[in-house]
Amino acid sequence: MPARKIFQNIFVKIIKKILAVKELNGKNLGEPKNILIIRQHNQFGDMLATVPLFRAVKEKFTGCRLTLIASPENYYAVTKNNYVDRLFVFDKKKLFNPIYFDKLRKVLKNNYDLAIVPATVAVSRTSCLLAGLSDAKMKIGPASLSGKDNDLGELFHFRIKLDWRKYPDVHVSDFVQDILRPFGISTKNLRTLITFDQNDIKSVKEFLNSFKNSRQKVIGLHIGAGKRLNKWSPQKFLELMEKILQIVDAAFYFTGTKKDVYEINQIKSRLKVKTGSFIDHTIPELTALISLSDLFITNDTGVMHAAGATDTPQISIFGPTNPYNWAPMGPNKYFVKKSDITDDVTVEDVFEICRLILNKKSPVQKEASIL
Repeated sequence: MPARKIFQNIFVKIIKKILAVKELNGKNLGEPKNILIIRQHNQFGDMLATVPLFRAVKEKFTGCRLTLIASPENYYAVTKNNYVDRLFVFDKKKLFNPIYFDKLRKVLKNNYDLAIVPATVAVSRTSCLLAGLSDAKMKIGPASLSGKDNDLGELFHFRIKLDWRKYPDVHVSDFVQDILRPFGISTKNLRTLITFDQNDIKSVKEFLNSFKNSRQKVIGLHIGAGKRLNKWSPQKFLELMEKILQIVDAAFYFTGTKKDVYEINQIKSRLKVKTGSFIDHTIPELTALISLSDLFITNDTGVMHAAGATDTPQISIFGPTNPYNWAPMGPNKYFVKKSDITDDVTVEDVFEICRLILNKKSPVQKEASIL
């Protein structure tokens, strides 16, 4: 057995000996007023998909205070979120900083009535450990995920078996609520939520006015992706934009990070129209911009979920991921998938939906958009 595995086994045994609690029967949580949710191990999109869980908690326990522990990789997804009363970023790199460590200790020891550790694609040992270290009177977490036992399940008073295999096409925003369904806590509203303010609106209006006129349709494109296999080729984005310009007077803008700038500039250099680049802005600003657009086209990546929080018509291009699990929910939200290879989606596949949206005709239902 590798030395790392041996060390992990020893660590788990020690943690369970120190922090294990007695499993409780029944499903009555009372009326918790101070609630801790720990979601520190997943990416931006996973965090946005957890917003319906926050909504369900707030709907069930009206007036409760919700503290969220997030990570440097996902906290920005919920800045200004109306359901989160306190946001703390757990950063392992800062644990040896005495000031930061004291802040973490105070967050964990805050007289919580309830602590919750959700799980979707994986169970986080760190999240389980943080819940175990908290002073919550009741702790809910995964006993297993899709048949694989959680070796830190004994840190929870209520241990929930989570299993994607029961409903493999369930949306992640629905599945994440399974941690609380045994207690009668869930919501049918699976839309995510990103809050922005008038300052964000003012900023993005200034950006739009820098390259568009009042008559033009505003179309945003996100050509990057966190995973290479999720990227539709820049050449196809370019061809799509050229086809759109044949049917409508459009002003285009690109969203992304510095990593996307080279490919964005390659596309812009070949277009005959002025475009905008909205690079490395905050999530509230990004969402405000998309909300003022007529159409947003994106790869399957975190920004797709930000766009999903708006009412703007949206087309999401999928490859290896199951869109039934991850595509944004709601009216005007469409996805296109042909195979596990993203580039198998053709320009014509996406353009046909664009044409119907921009001509103000209702495209076929979302399910029929899998080509």
